[in-house]
This record gives sequence, structure tokens and C-alpha cells, in this order.
Amino acid sequence: MTAQYVIVGSGIVGLYTTYCLINDAKVSSSKLTVMAEYLPGDESINYTSPWAGGNFSCITPNDADTLRFDKLTYTHLAIIQAKLGGPKCGLDTKPSSEYWDFYPGDEKINSLKSYLKDLVIVPKDQLPVGTVFGIKYTTWDFNCPLFLANFKEYFESIGVTFIKKKLTHISQAYLPKTKVVFNCTGIGSFSLSGVKDSKVYPTRGQVVVVRAPHIQENRMRWGEDYATYIIPRPYSGNQLVLGGFLQKDNWTGDTFGDQTKNILKRTTELMPEILDRPLEILRVAAGLRPSRQGGPRIEVERVENKLLVHNYGASGYGYQAGFGMSHKAVGLYIKEKAILARF
Repeated sequence: MTAQYVIVGSGIVGLYTTYCLINDAKVSSSKLTVMAEYLPGDESINYTSPWAGGNFSCITPNDADTLRFDKLTYTHLAIIQAKLGGPKCGLDTKPSSEYWDFYPGDEKINSLKSYLKDLVIVPKDQLPVGTVFGIKYTTWDFNCPLFLANFKEYFESIGVTFIKKKLTHISQAYLPKTKVVFNCTGIGSFSLSGVKDSKVYPTRGQVVVVRAPHIQENRMRWGEDYATYIIPRPYSGNQLVLGGFLQKDNWTGDTFGDQTKNILKRTTELMPEILDRPLEILRVAAGLRPSRQGGPRIEVERVENKLLVHNYGASGYGYQAGFGMSHKAVGLYIKEKAILARF
């Protein structure tokens, strides 16, 4: 096993990082190893990516870096979809409407105007009661467990190695021939020795998954301290994800009946047509978004004569900004490698 490049973490950010190493840094797939306690197909409250609602939306903050990450990801997803065999990989486009109880800011809207497909501003007389701004556009929806599994299968087909292993210290990721480790452990960066980032915290969400073949569009509403979202999950047997909550520093993976009722109330008020057919609840689930004070950590450390690249803290936007984050992380590695080569 060569394992010159090790990516720790097989959530969406770890997989995007693997992709960028192959396509941006031109690293041979046979030199790449993804090492993680949980791999696609596994379920754990400590493995966030399978639990995500999974779409491109306006959940992200308005700082310049994140706006750029969003754009890079949105505009590259068609290429990834094609590599994975088309929409049946668990990634497809659908119409979306998003509404705000406040104006989201010129930075956000001007950025979105530069790349979103079919973007229109919703006229004020068509806004839901209590909202002040809205947009419609074509978004990307993920069937998160299916997409992760197909991304992993694609990587394995071209020679990437996956190792299921729980690390207690980041140094354990350095195998005999490893030159660089990419730390993409998300919420795990809070407790992983050698990292132990006290700025990492969970933002808990709860969702209700229903079967609703008659709903084929996204609808979102953003408040100052809440999010309501309706996301059709592609190639899932007509599953519809209803959410949700943004509960900071809440570590529980338990689900609660009162929150389920609250989600159903908010989502059916936002989209009454959900109730045009009898409501069929399939399951209720919770997930812990890997948030971080100050935003994602994307930086390079020198560990003796080797490199450690951090790429984590995407909170609830790993699917929609994670490719851009990974592009930056790999770019930083390429620059640092060039600097080291001079000595």
C-alpha cells in the first residue's frame, strides 16, 4: 500500500477533498487512502453526512470565502454527477423557492445572480405572509446516503483505497509512506487528539421523512433563528425531507415528538399541498452539523517533515460548499509543497 496521501474522514468533505486531489493536484488514485471510523453505508450520530437534508440552498453565511465556495460547488456538480453515472447516483436538479423573514443582503443576492440557473426574484405580492424577500431557481438535490455510496464506489473503481479505522490521535493517519494527511473529520475534530479544536460544536437538526410523490420541488424559509425546509430526495422512492432545527451546541441524536409536530406544522403551512395526499411518515431522524466558531478551518500545518491540511467546520453546508472548501484546501497544499521543494 503506497498511501502517500491520506484523507481522514469519509463524509462529504472528505470525499470532495479526495476528488480535488485527483483533479486539481493530479495525484494518482493509487496513492490515495481514505481512512475513517465510519464509511458510506454506516450510520452513527457521529457521522453527519448521511443525515443531511442535502440540497443547495441559502443556508450559508455571506462572507466572501463561503460565497465563493458555494459558487465553485454549484457550478461543478454537473461534472461530478456525470462522472458518477448521471442523476441515478443520487444527485439531481429540481426547482426551488426560498423565502426570508429579513433581507439576506446584497452580497448574497449579487453572488447568486452570477451563477444560479433560472434565477428570478419573487414579486412582493407573491411572498408568503411574514416574509420580505424570495427567489426561485434550479437547485441541486442529494440523496445523501446513496450519493456517498456511489462516490465511494467511483473512487474504488479508479484505485482509491478505503480503510475503516478509528483514530485516537491524528498522528495515526501517517502510514510509513505518507507525505500529507488531510483532516476532514468534521465534528470529530472536537475530540481527536492532535487536533482537539475547542471551537468546533454541533448544530443539531431534526427532520421528518415522508413519502410524497406529488411534491417535486424544494421550498425553504429562513428566519433569524430558525429554518424550515422541504427537500425532495432524488431516486429514493419519492421521499421528502421536512425540517428542521438549528440547535447550537446540542449533542443529542435523540428525536422528540414535539419537534416532529413543530416541523410538520411549519412545513405544511409553507407548502400546504403536502397534505393533498394522506401523510405517510417514514422516519424521524436527527443529525449534528459540524459547526465551528469563526467558520471552517482550512489551513496547513507542518508536522516535522510532513504536512497536515485541515478542512473541516462546514456546519450545515458541506454538500453545497464542500467542493469549494476542498478546492481551497488542496490549493494550499500545492503551494506549501512548492515552498518545501525549494529547501
